[in-house]
Amino acid sequence: MIRFEDVSVTYDGASEPTVQGIDFEVPEGELVLLAGPSGVGKSTVLGAVSGLVPHFTGGTLRGRVTVAGRDTRTHKPRELADVVGTVGQDPLAHFVTDTVEDELAYGMESLGLAPEVMRRRVEETLDLLGLADLRNRPIATLSGGQQQRVAIGSVLTPHPSVLVLDEPTSALDPAAAEEVLAVLQRLVHDLGTTVFMAEHRLERVIQYADQVALLPAPGEPPTLGTPAEVMAVSPVYPPVVALGRLAGWTPLPLTVRDARRKAADLRQQLSIVPKGRGELRDQPRTTRTAEVRALSVTRSRIQALRHIDLTITPGETIALMGRNGAGKSTLLNSLVGLITPTSGTIRLGEATPHRTTPRDLVRKVGLVPQEPRDLLYADTVTAECTAADQDAEATPGTCRALVTELLPGVTDDTHPRDLSEGQRLALALAVVLTARPPLLLLDEPTRGLDYAAKARLVGVLRKLAEEGHAIVLATHDVELAAEIAHRVVLLAEGEVIADGPTAEVVVSSPSFAPQVTKILAPQHWLTVSQVRAALPQPGTGS
Repeated sequence: MIRFEDVSVTYDGASEPTVQGIDFEVPEGELVLLAGPSGVGKSTVLGAVSGLVPHFTGGTLRGRVTVAGRDTRTHKPRELADVVGTVGQDPLAHFVTDTVEDELAYGMESLGLAPEVMRRRVEETLDLLGLADLRNRPIATLSGGQQQRVAIGSVLTPHPSVLVLDEPTSALDPAAAEEVLAVLQRLVHDLGTTVFMAEHRLERVIQYADQVALLPAPGEPPTLGTPAEVMAVSPVYPPVVALGRLAGWTPLPLTVRDARRKAADLRQQLSIVPKGRGELRDQPRTTRTAEVRALSVTRSRIQALRHIDLTITPGETIALMGRNGAGKSTLLNSLVGLITPTSGTIRLGEATPHRTTPRDLVRKVGLVPQEPRDLLYADTVTAECTAADQDAEATPGTCRALVTELLPGVTDDTHPRDLSEGQRLALALAVVLTARPPLLLLDEPTRGLDYAAKARLVGVLRKLAEEGHAIVLATHDVELAAEIAHRVVLLAEGEVIADGPTAEVVVSSPSFAPQVTKILAPQHWLTVSQVRAALPQPGTGS
């Protein structure tokens, strides 16, 4: 269905190809996962299927890509639209209408389908993706994850034979991600749709893949094989595979269920470990960084937050979790003064965020938004840092020193647009940290990050917490919460439904429990690094 014949892509001004030696086939009716670290060219390979590369991106494509027999070099994206549906990393860039229902119908209108066919397909898609309650909602009022589902729905309605998806679950909560992947699997199994997708969160998708195409490093040709074959050699792998490698299980498990069947011996070893070894310990705290009391927020006649009580203390890392649209981003935006409470109070020390001038607020609280590029306006890293130093009234060079620490190897004249997702996040984090705010807020910080970039972020945030910063992360990434959070606050319909130590909250939740917890239950383990630290080390006798 999709055929790559010795494909390489070199962008204008680049001395080396971004990808080369791409030579494989995606068979009809299969789900093929494109995996690899950040920056290896996964989006470029996907773009070559839809014709966006090189027709919109520019650059030179050598070799040949065919989809259903059509050469993407001689067919522009609109001439492929009836066979290929594409969802990029940024759903907002995808939308052309204002409401959910109109967006689902738009692709069919442009293909000239009959009104009764369009009506039926819109209804099917609303049901399929759990969007029926949102049909008349303006897209601008939806959460990031809801927008992601609308973007996927809008390419499903024209019934393309090929779906190309770039990080389709990155903005979704665990339950919504499972729903979307179940839909994709149904399309593959029941309708013979061909799905070609890139995804960093392999723990979510690996069990659905028929084959994995691994791009191991920039410019290297792909390795193709079954998920088990590729995971045995891949530089990126989910926690279930990491635990399998640690325990020496063969073949490597790809699902929690497979791992549970193999885990009896490991559970036995861990049952004799002294309690608390390898655990993330919470320290008792008395001082307060922020105090939220009876906070309610109503926006566009929708009650986004209801009677929220929350205390945040120095050195504490809190994961704010809950399904898409639960109110996580609204709470962060309220803490940083972007939203005025309808009722209730927020105090940052003596300050009230929405009544504090931006100049004073940057020294009290900083937010890294879901789209880090929203914070970045300048044309170079140097200009970005100079502006950050001025805004924070910090010593010149403060921001650049943070960039060097968080982003080694990035040159002064680099344009923020040319950075990868993970690099842009690190630059935005450096900009926010320039003012050394005691409260640091991050909204979905691991979107678009591979496991290595995530591990670097965890290291940075741990160090900041040790220095006394209070950190609140709104995240759907249960593995990140398990790795770093002392405490989890669970929101639903704008209310706090759970607030307690991470292990207590996530272990009891089927949706928000990390893979290691599910595999080793009923014991309370959260991460592979905890298990590694707790096991006796070879040759130490301990």
